[in-house]
Amino acid sequence: MGQRGRKVGASGERSRSLLLQIAADQFAQEGYYNTKISTIVKKAGLTQPTFYLYFQNKDAVFQELVSLFRTKLFSLAESSRLESGIERSALPNQIKAGLTAMFSFFAENPSLTRIGLLQATEAENIKTELAAQITDNLRKEMQDGYFQPTVDVKIVAESLVGIMERLVVTKLLPGIQKPESLANDIVDLLLYGIISKNNG
Repeated sequence: MGQRGRKVGASGERSRSLLLQIAADQFAQEGYYNTKISTIVKKAGLTQPTFYLYFQNKDAVFQELVSLFRTKLFSLAESSRLESGIERSALPNQIKAGLTAMFSFFAENPSLTRIGLLQATEAENIKTELAAQITDNLRKEMQDGYFQPTVDVKIVAESLVGIMERLVVTKLLPGIQKPESLANDIVDLLLYGIISKNNG
């Protein structure tokens, strides 16, 4: 036992990770108010005192899950910014790679995604912050000459966040489409539009 009775080492980390994973599933399936600590510990095969070694209360575990989601999402959004000097022909694949990474994170963490993107009271703030991060990316990318200078990057960023949220709900989480397929569809839409090439 370590500080304040916490289990130390791999065993303690396993217990804590298991509690987080099961809590995420419970919150995603049952909602915040219907999730009970007693259910979480029962499914984890642990005791309530063990839960309280790692988390002060139900809100603490929920907030940690929201924080985990936010941290990972913003890391992916930041790393999706296009580097300077990319050849124009490589742009679509570079953009697809960034979007695929985000959709893959959502697909691999469906409960965390439901919490952070849809359920938490902070979800709106997270989406607003994500749009701001994408706006910053686009401004830099515009300075590098990748996009038309007349484009309103805020509109593009807000649209992209809205598209991502809807496709997560309607296509990704139900398993209808894979991350790469969704990324391809978004890039085709945003870069090439929807007007038929046969007209005019």
